[in-house]
Amino acid sequence: MDGTVNYREFSLKIGKGTTSFSIPESQLLYELVGNNRPPPDDLTATYRHALDHPIDSPPLRQIVKPGERVVITVSDITRGWQRNELTLPLLIDYLNEAGIRDEDITVIIAVGAHRQNSPDEFVELCSAKVCHRIRVVNHNAWDTDNMVYYGTTSRGTEVSVNRLVAEADRVILTGGVIYHYMVGYGGGRKSIMPGVSSLKTIQQSHMWAMARTVGDGSNPLAANMKTAGNPAHEDMMEVAAFIKPDFIVNVVPNLDGELTGFFAGNWVSAWQAATRLVDEIFGVPIKEQADIVIASAGGYPKDINLYQAQKTIDNGVYAMKPGGVVILLAECPDIEEPSEFFDWFDNETLVDLEKAVRANFLISGWVAVRQLEYVNSGYMIMVTHENNIELARKAGVHGVATIEEALQLAYEKCGNGNPTVTVMPQGANTFPILTP
Repeated sequence: MDGTVNYREFSLKIGKGTTSFSIPESQLLYELVGNNRPPPDDLTATYRHALDHPIDSPPLRQIVKPGERVVITVSDITRGWQRNELTLPLLIDYLNEAGIRDEDITVIIAVGAHRQNSPDEFVELCSAKVCHRIRVVNHNAWDTDNMVYYGTTSRGTEVSVNRLVAEADRVILTGGVIYHYMVGYGGGRKSIMPGVSSLKTIQQSHMWAMARTVGDGSNPLAANMKTAGNPAHEDMMEVAAFIKPDFIVNVVPNLDGELTGFFAGNWVSAWQAATRLVDEIFGVPIKEQADIVIASAGGYPKDINLYQAQKTIDNGVYAMKPGGVVILLAECPDIEEPSEFFDWFDNETLVDLEKAVRANFLISGWVAVRQLEYVNSGYMIMVTHENNIELARKAGVHGVATIEEALQLAYEKCGNGNPTVTVMPQGANTFPILTP
């Protein structure tokens, strides 16, 4: 034996760029990349075909009538990967052909309890063409005067929804579906709850993501890939059912961020069909967990802040041995958003934090609880902009400026001269499924 070490080179996304590193092939356990599928050759034709051949629904042109007021929900800037700037103009043109005038269409940015999006972000999300023709507005969860009350879910959530949505003749949901670490999958009902719901509705419904008993932290049933028996998901479905959306168009990305799946029609069954494609592309069985997991969020906007990039930490922890290390690649140019996220870490202990979240639930508080649960399960390192390092520390994450620093620290923390390593190039989307 000549002692030669063979290395595997990687180049992963971070922000709008990439970072490169190498791992000894003998230590590489998995490169988790899912099962890719190509985008359609003709996006326009594929999208219009979905509108005319929907799932469990008449074609959209048979649902809308001239003179009706149509509201279209569009996800906010943190979901820019949904590429609505490509598809929304097609939807607007289709509605025009069906007799719906531009002045009868309103696009509402379904921000939930996130920050308001700017006019420049409207253009980034919807395209300049749409913004020049169509009224585009932010939802404001705090604007109680512009909410309409419907009643309560079976779990007691008081349902109030944006007046524009409530008073529209037709409601069309757009969005994208990937795994979601609280409610199983994104998309579908999320366009209503939390998308266009009141703050009280959001707080009460998301409370089901907490365990029933104080001190038990987050609810283990509120997790990736889980819908049946997940009370957070089931309550959201009940909220959305009050609105009875008329039509949905949800997309699924491939591993390269290109749109590959288009699911239109019934707001429940079309969305469910999209979740099955997510499982095919992004669900990755593993037989063993690694000492070190290196996970890219997938670049901007998935790593726009730690709050969003935490989905990558969650997936990384599934691939990590208990007590191991996760290295997160996340530039986080907007790390201080949402503004209250880091305030939750002022609580001295995890139990104190949990009590504060239960007293005044915000999704950012649940995310903070989950963050400290990850920290308790292993060592978290984040490659990020050096200006973010101090804030990262507040959330229990060791921030470093380069992948070289991260790898050196990870090897030290493992205390193992020959640790196993798993690499996740699309960590925000790829879900490791441990199947020993």
